[in-house]
Amino acid sequence: MNYKRILLIFLVVALGSTESFSQGRLSKKEHKAQLNESQGTRYFIEGEKNLVLDDLEKAFFYFQKALEFSPKEPAVHYKIAEVLVKANQAEKAMPFATKAVELDADNKYYALMLAEIYTNLKQPLKAADILEKLTADGENNQQYNLDLASIYLNAGEMDNALIALDRAEEYYGVMEPITLQKQRIYLNDNKLSQAIAEGEKLIEARPGTPAYVMNLVEILYNNNRVDQALELVFGEIKKYPNQPELQMAAHTLLKDKGNIEESNHHLFLAFASPDLDSEVKSKAFISQLSEIKTQERELLLDSLETLMTSSNPENPDIYAALGQRRMQDQRIKEGIEYFKKSLLINPKNAKMLEQVILGSFGEDANFAELEKFTILGVDEFPQNPEFWFYDGVVKSAQKKDAEAVAALKKAIELNANRNPQLDQVAFGSLGNSLYNLGEKEEAFRNFDKALKLNPNDEQVLNNYSYFLSLEKKDLDKAKTMSDKVVKRFPDNGTFLDTHAWVLFQMEDYEGAKKFMDLAMKHEAEPSGVMLEHYGDILYHLGKKNEALSYWKKAEGTPEASDKLLQKIKERKYHE
Repeated sequence: MNYKRILLIFLVVALGSTESFSQGRLSKKEHKAQLNESQGTRYFIEGEKNLVLDDLEKAFFYFQKALEFSPKEPAVHYKIAEVLVKANQAEKAMPFATKAVELDADNKYYALMLAEIYTNLKQPLKAADILEKLTADGENNQQYNLDLASIYLNAGEMDNALIALDRAEEYYGVMEPITLQKQRIYLNDNKLSQAIAEGEKLIEARPGTPAYVMNLVEILYNNNRVDQALELVFGEIKKYPNQPELQMAAHTLLKDKGNIEESNHHLFLAFASPDLDSEVKSKAFISQLSEIKTQERELLLDSLETLMTSSNPENPDIYAALGQRRMQDQRIKEGIEYFKKSLLINPKNAKMLEQVILGSFGEDANFAELEKFTILGVDEFPQNPEFWFYDGVVKSAQKKDAEAVAALKKAIELNANRNPQLDQVAFGSLGNSLYNLGEKEEAFRNFDKALKLNPNDEQVLNNYSYFLSLEKKDLDKAKTMSDKVVKRFPDNGTFLDTHAWVLFQMEDYEGAKKFMDLAMKHEAEPSGVMLEHYGDILYHLGKKNEALSYWKKAEGTPEASDKLLQKIKERKYHE
């Protein structure tokens, strides 16, 4: 074997392999650049993840790290600017957005970011300059003319705004937002003919759209061109007779000219259509209520009612309008019933809810029915303390004292001392319910709070003195309070009964009888409590047979005490 030849071949192969390997290796500089790029990409991806999660602090950290490894990468500068803009730090974002545009002038998103920053920094014309360059660069960026117009409008550059709006209209076609904005500019510059032309152009582009006709009618009407407005409306009615909005416009314009008979004809046509918005009908009906009440007006309203209820039955706006008419005619109960129907369909009317609640209180109040509406009040307007107060009072009236306490405390909390009158009556009502729940000391504290705000509240004075008498506590205080009430209301049987009972507990039986006689005199149908109390007083005056007679009269009444039957059976007073 020729070893020299084998060695030569080995050396050639080895040298060849070494040369090939050395050609595939990177230089230190290239290797470092590749490593930096890899590190930068990793940090960039982490920054993107945190930006998506809206963790701006972490996103900023990772993008800053990415920038250390890729300082000439425009996307990194852009992302840092984006984070800072989201963090409301537009001024700090500016150099990064500027650098992104400098590194890649062809990227429109970088340019848009810079424009947004200029806008945030109250430099609208610099933002406009960027968008002008974008929109000048072919068809692809014409959508930014609307943003450009908005910038010019905010900067007060109306002529430039019109140019941008015209370009936007050329790109999108005739559109309502563009037309309306151009009309505003023309009207502001007293260029009525151009504003009218814009309206006509919109009507022509979207035929059969009553809203666009109504817009132009309003412009004509506001500029004393009623005849031109009528001509437009009649022309559209001829083409589209089944558009009730146009009939309503004809009604309004003809009424303005004093042509009442023809005006009402168009009003009837509009109201007969189920397509006319119920809110429009309701407002038109209520506007008639402001007219002087005459027989003609009443006949008109009767006809409109018939048309409304037949074309829009079971509608909250219509019920509200019908209720308004009844309230104006002082038919309060009927009005309240219509309001209730409206609210059960759409309860989002705080004023009407309050009218229903306040209008439903009284001697014959149906508290179970009324509670439906106080609950609607707290559900729909949970931050309104008045509705919580009404709900507490209604629940208290139904002996739902635990629920009443919760509602009244919520009313006081939400009121936060803003309305002292609400606090005062809420403290008084809260005292009643707390006493019924056996929380007597807290009840008395609330009565004291109520009287501190209004020392002359007869209901609080009466209830407080009565509850003290039942507890045989602070009777002098109770007497002072009840005495104050009966002097102001000498004909009120309930107040007289309370005063008599305070005197009874103080063992002034003659005085008690005197006031109980007055109480009985002023009550057509004395309550079971009054009858039983009178019997108790007579018993202590030694008139046992008369006492028994009044106890028997009290028997079976819902207000009688649990001791009454024992009194009757044993013919003897029991506490």
